[in-house]
Amino acid sequence: MKLASLQKKLDQQNLTLFFGEIINISSTNIEVNGLNPSIGDIVKIVSNETGKSEQAMVTEVRKNSFFISPFGFTEGFKIGDRVYLNTQGLMIGVSDELLGRVVDPFMNPKDGKKPIKVTKKMPIMKEPIDAMKRGLINESFGVGVKSIDGLLTCGKGQKLGIFAGSGVGKSTLMGMIVRGSSAPIKVVALIGERGREVPEFIEKNLGGNLDNTVLIIATSDDSALMRKYGAFSAMAVAEYFKEQGRDVLFMMDSVTRFAMAQREIGLALGEPPTSKGYPPSTLSLLPQLMERAGKEEGKGSITAFFTVLIEGDDMNDPIADQSRSILDGHIVLSRELTDFGIYPPINILNSASRVMNDVIDKEHQKVATKFKRFYALLKENEVLIRIGAYIKGSDAELDEAISKKELMDEFLKQDPKESVNFKDMLNRLFETLR
Repeated sequence: MKLASLQKKLDQQNLTLFFGEIINISSTNIEVNGLNPSIGDIVKIVSNETGKSEQAMVTEVRKNSFFISPFGFTEGFKIGDRVYLNTQGLMIGVSDELLGRVVDPFMNPKDGKKPIKVTKKMPIMKEPIDAMKRGLINESFGVGVKSIDGLLTCGKGQKLGIFAGSGVGKSTLMGMIVRGSSAPIKVVALIGERGREVPEFIEKNLGGNLDNTVLIIATSDDSALMRKYGAFSAMAVAEYFKEQGRDVLFMMDSVTRFAMAQREIGLALGEPPTSKGYPPSTLSLLPQLMERAGKEEGKGSITAFFTVLIEGDDMNDPIADQSRSILDGHIVLSRELTDFGIYPPINILNSASRVMNDVIDKEHQKVATKFKRFYALLKENEVLIRIGAYIKGSDAELDEAISKKELMDEFLKQDPKESVNFKDMLNRLFETLR
């Protein structure tokens, strides 16, 4: 009786293992026939000769064949090697054991410690939060940096961009935000950066402290597909903690390297290059990632900071321009301020937080506006003041701004190792302009 029951179950299962074969291969793409996959399906390539295997993704489907891009590299594979379809899709194993660890986009340890015990599988690609299920951003989110908390206040569930040229202090500011943030969980994605920068970021910017932090890395020597999906994988980890009702700080460095990875993939598939060589798929990919952050009703929140490298300090760069239109605010770092010794070099006049007025009280709003107005007046009349052409008493408001200049500059400065809580920051801001 038991044997008959088992036979019936086996008859209902399809135990045939279908596979395709490689028919063409290049340094970036592999053409396969013998299967009927969809765009985005995950496959496993297996070498007939060595047994080496590599995961890949279906990136183009034709009538009698399809193209795949490997997460690793094509070296070691040849025509005739088998390709198996993974019916589960692109999933990663997650658990609370990720906290304090450094991992790759597939959650394999990169810190030399024990493997991570999996309690749940999360899809890397997922629909963003439904617009009608998003919670209102009505709570402030402290990051421990005076100039941001006081003059560009963030809200819990907000998405912000940190825009900076090379060598301006982007990584230092990232470390300050991760250390000073009020979020109980922190997920940091380092995408497309130099391998040297990973241990430096941990030791110098985080002080070697990874408590309640998950670090996902896909360095510049990884394949374009690994760099692209490293960002989505990190967001999936943040979503795992958000679904538990926790508030998460998500930080990614950098959107530009992520976009460059998609540019490599798109151009290899024959997409037409547009502005600065970016294919159309690059610009459509940014909201797919960024819109997954936010606050969801009945769950936790993901407050996200995305760094954008602006080449030649050009804010009209296509990636910078597209990112600004998607995000809920932007923090611009100024090379000019570093020359004056102001760190972090945040240009408060060119920066904005779109939800600031929804998360602060009237008194805070009033003093922040006054600070920015004084700063704008000083900037506008800087040359006149420096050459001594301005006569005191000509403008009462400018006179007051000049008298407060030293205190205002002091408020904008902050030691990288210093973290200021929200209440102390407010006291300092009110004292600066009293």
